[in-house]
Amino acid sequence: MGRRQEYAAVLRALDDWAPYLREHGGLPGPRANLELAQAVADVATPERAAALIDDAGTYGEEYLALCGVVALTDPALLRAHATDPRWRVREGVAMALQRRADADLPWLLDLADDWAGDPHPLVQRAAVAGLCEPRLLKTPPAAARAVAVCAAVTASLAARPASERRNEDVRTLRKALGYTWSVAVAADKANGLPVFERLAASTDPDVAWIVRENRGKARMR
Repeated sequence: MGRRQEYAAVLRALDDWAPYLREHGGLPGPRANLELAQAVADVATPERAAALIDDAGTYGEEYLALCGVVALTDPALLRAHATDPRWRVREGVAMALQRRADADLPWLLDLADDWAGDPHPLVQRAAVAGLCEPRLLKTPPAAARAVAVCAAVTASLAARPASERRNEDVRTLRKALGYTWSVAVAADKANGLPVFERLAASTDPDVAWIVRENRGKARMR
């Protein structure tokens, strides 16, 4: 039995999960226990996930919120949490999208297309961060959709006025695009690389930064 399965077995035997999650979640600290968060999502009911998120809001506990969000499957709820000010909770949204996509990839492909057109930069960030996961891009159609989503979100970023560019949420989106392009292109080099290379002609400073960041990734080299 692996560690994730061990965590799941412990949780099934507990009535109140919060004390165990606080003890083993790894926060405060440099790294949250993501394996435990995945175990929570493996066994949590929707009601349990909602309770963890509610408890987190009451007590200001980021790890409980992370665990509850990873267990979500409702796209409306996930979209709401994609704009959470806590970065670990936003990562929980990406993890939740990927978990559902493991069983239903077309669902995530369509959702990412939709969220790429959302005006909120953190929803766009969730679209690229959720979709650009190597295990999900094993087929040419999936990789091509990832490239297209990255391209759409990058174009949206480039169209934002200069007055918005220093907004923290926009900078967070830019940071995500600084690595997601390399994941998408590495999954579909033949079609993705020409699309990416066309970005190099842009005079937009944020697009230029995105190009430099991705070119420096080992998967691109």
